[in-house]
Amino acid sequence: MTINPDLQGRSYPASEVYDVGREKIREFARAVKATHPAHFDVDAAKALGHSDLVAPPTFAIIVAQRADAQLIEDPDSGIDFSRVVHADQRFTHHRAIVAGDQLRAELHVDGVRAMGGGAMITTRSEITTVDGQRVATTTSSILVRGEGQ
Repeated sequence: MTINPDLQGRSYPASEVYDVGREKIREFARAVKATHPAHFDVDAAKALGHSDLVAPPTFAIIVAQRADAQLIEDPDSGIDFSRVVHADQRFTHHRAIVAGDQLRAELHVDGVRAMGGGAMITTRSEITTVDGQRVATTTSSILVRGEGQ
């Protein structure tokens, strides 16, 4: 199956709510070797003016990937996940992610470009709180390899 060029311009609704927990922040910080005390100690985070533990900047990928899954699992997309190569990831933060946040992401397909037998797909996830406050924007590019590549 080939990639559906009509994906460009498509949006997928806000995904299910992701509850940001203290232990999730601590686990993620350890995994990415982020050592700032504000990721582990509530008092250190509050001393910086935050209401609770602060997530490392790349924590937003957890919420964004949930939104990305909607595209990957869409049978109309033509994407075979076994043929996907992650090409690029960018983050724009509008505010810090902190423990206690309830987040969701809406996915937008900003570009589909044929490349040989495959395609480069660029997506954007708009991450907000459940009440609509902007938290982060992630931009991702994936290369879906064509047959024989």
